Amino acid sequence: MADVSAERVHDVISTREMLARDAALLTSAVREAGALALSLFRTELKNWTKGASSPVSEADIRTNDLLESRLRSATPDYGWLSEESVDDDKRLGKRLTWIVDPIDGTRGYLAGREDWCVSVALVEDATPVLAAVFVPVSDEFFFAVRGQGATLNGVSVAAATGAELDFPRVAGPKPLVERLNASTGDTVLHPRIGSLALRLCRVAHGSLDAAFAGGQSRDWDLAAANLIVQEANGNMTALSGDTILYNRREVTHGVLVAAGRDRHARIVEHFRNHPLP
Repeated sequence: MADVSAERVHDVISTREMLARDAALLTSAVREAGALALSLFRTELKNWTKGASSPVSEADIRTNDLLESRLRSATPDYGWLSEESVDDDKRLGKRLTWIVDPIDGTRGYLAGREDWCVSVALVEDATPVLAAVFVPVSDEFFFAVRGQGATLNGVSVAAATGAELDFPRVAGPKPLVERLNASTGDTVLHPRIGSLALRLCRVAHGSLDAAFAGGQSRDWDLAAANLIVQEANGNMTALSGDTILYNRREVTHGVLVAAGRDRHARIVEHFRNHPLP
């Protein structure tokens, strides 16, 4: 029995050491990627459309290549899922997988707006354990380790408390948010934030009370911000309240909501009683 206990203690220590190593790796890689993306910001860039309407630029590709080089070379046994990489099913058999959006908010990036970021998470068995969201223009670095809280530039952050709904502090698709408003007046929302990861991090920071993600968001839009919200005493789930799972074969998600815990519970209860059509 003593040998078993000693083995478990050793495993816990080894896991902590590995997580600390990966946290340092993630921090340096994301900062370097952000600096590269910022150096290309508001310059003449080749850009094109993938799929039906998703913009991509050479800045996305170069930033993705940098992240892949830094992260995968240091952790060759981990899986890889990125918006700008060809998907490899081998990730499905990995316990640990990097989930990457090299530039979240490419449309705004190409338009010269500042609401874009670099977003990277490390997921263990469908759940994020490390997360970094870096906004290079404003030098805001959100970071979280599972069970250790969330920070912005090294300072702890927390989601806004309470359950009331102050609509100018709610961000997301207007038709969706309007379904929360029982009054007959117009719903005045927070100005649009083009990067979904950044929108969700504003909840963790407390500058937004709640944020929605419309349907069709992907793992790479969500995983890092999800952990940051959770570690900032918030909650982020499907409208049903179901936990979001990552690194599955299907990486597309339905409508999601993030808020402080009491407000999140109120919003989920509202949509249980008034489901979307």
